[in-house]
Amino acid sequence: MRTTLVCALGIAVLGLAGPVRADETAAKSKIVAVGLFKNGLAVVKREVTLGKSGTYVLDDVPSPVHGTFWIESAGSIEAIVKTREVEVPATETPPGNLQDDLAGKKVTIHFRGDKMPPVTGTMVKLKKPKTEEAFPREATGRYLGADALQPARYLLVQTAKGRIYVEASEVGAIEAENPDDKVKRQQSRLLLTLGDTDKAETKVTISYLTRGMGWAPSYKIDISDPKTLALEQQAVIKNELADIDGAEIKLISGFPSVQFANVTSPLSSRTSWATFFQELNQRGWRDSDAASNSIVGQQAITMNAWAPAPINMGATPTGEGVDLHYQSIGKRTLAEGDSVAITVAKGKAAYERIVEWMVPDTRDAYGSHLGGRGEEADDGAWDALRFKNPLSFPMTTGPAMVTADGKFNGQRMSYWVNAGEETLLRVEKALSVRTRAVEHEQQKNSGVETRDLVWVGGRQLRRTMVEGELAVSNHRAESIQMVIRRRFSGELLDADENPKTSLREEGVYSVNKRNELLWTLSLKAGEEKKLRYRYTVLVAI
Repeated sequence: MRTTLVCALGIAVLGLAGPVRADETAAKSKIVAVGLFKNGLAVVKREVTLGKSGTYVLDDVPSPVHGTFWIESAGSIEAIVKTREVEVPATETPPGNLQDDLAGKKVTIHFRGDKMPPVTGTMVKLKKPKTEEAFPREATGRYLGADALQPARYLLVQTAKGRIYVEASEVGAIEAENPDDKVKRQQSRLLLTLGDTDKAETKVTISYLTRGMGWAPSYKIDISDPKTLALEQQAVIKNELADIDGAEIKLISGFPSVQFANVTSPLSSRTSWATFFQELNQRGWRDSDAASNSIVGQQAITMNAWAPAPINMGATPTGEGVDLHYQSIGKRTLAEGDSVAITVAKGKAAYERIVEWMVPDTRDAYGSHLGGRGEEADDGAWDALRFKNPLSFPMTTGPAMVTADGKFNGQRMSYWVNAGEETLLRVEKALSVRTRAVEHEQQKNSGVETRDLVWVGGRQLRRTMVEGELAVSNHRAESIQMVIRRRFSGELLDADENPKTSLREEGVYSVNKRNELLWTLSLKAGEEKKLRYRYTVLVAI
């Protein structure tokens, strides 16, 4: 019998069934529950039922985050992960290392082009090294053997004239006589050893935190009704972990600390001590959280530098204990690679449309002008919605799309909002509301020099008086509710129309106080308004 193999020098995929030794019993575990974070981390709960005392073999080998793998059982359980060489049907797995797959077989190698004649001989069987490299993850999400990812440059063949080294890249096809129906592959197995027990069955629960499954929230806010908005929360779930059949899935939101999220447990056969210690020494794990950016995280509006105007901090009391919310979406069946979009909740709430203008502070901690180097910038007025979270649980951080009468209005980030808590969401730039902010330092006030020198912490500074003006003009054919926020550094002297003044926490370590002025006013169609204010500031010399 002669079979032609097109040379692809392929990659062996693990996860196939293998033989069980005589003193071991095959067992099948099942994922019964998964808790999903928003950064691709998942809390997995598996269950397996064991019989009498002995060793049981599971094909499902987890790759847990360091320190999160735990086994619960009424009996004494010991877990061990072993890597074994097993035989699998050649027709059910892609070609791996051809040197190993065809070892001991008579082969004829055909080269690319017509430069070299075919070579016939016996594929040499090479002795495997004692220690295999860790199994890295390929882009497909599966874990693959080191031989598959790094095929040898040469194939070693024994011919009638002696050994010949064939460069693999020059091979076009290989003919093998009487190839085996099976090939050998390295596979990992999880062995559970159950101690002495008089029970016929022992239920074992395996829980761990791992990567490969997460969820992404989003919101749709319909303001077709001028008084009441309709809010809908959606979740997109992507499964890159494993096949899931009827497992309860919960969506987790909050601000948890997962300090070792980037460190794989040494229990996993897919890592090595070198990799483990390298991950421990990386800076990433020290700052690693399940909330590492504004979308993945559950950022509260008070933590955002561009937080909206002061809002009603009252909320509906919900839950007890830690501030993590678990939202169950029931039992779901998802094959590996599946994605699903589902509606999590809906609600309605009264809302108010306002126009918000936030003028940022233009000075640093020592009163010097930033000159456009600041993180904030005056980007003019924005149309915004002010409403209370109508859901019975917190709104987590995620994108919110606003529509009206079936038309798209805008999309902005919505930050964490507790149940019943008020929030303000920007929708779109208010281009028909013109704004202008100017400031200048006063040299003299009523003929008196306004600059004097002071010493603070051994540093000389100059006290300067600043006068500013804010101008806003409504070019719309309707009245608008306007909220104006002016941030500045220094001591307020006076301001038109008695704005609300508040201290910002950014000024704790600043020479000058960090303040914010808040005006709330109504502008009629075509009306223009000017607001003046004065303050003193210490400027480093």
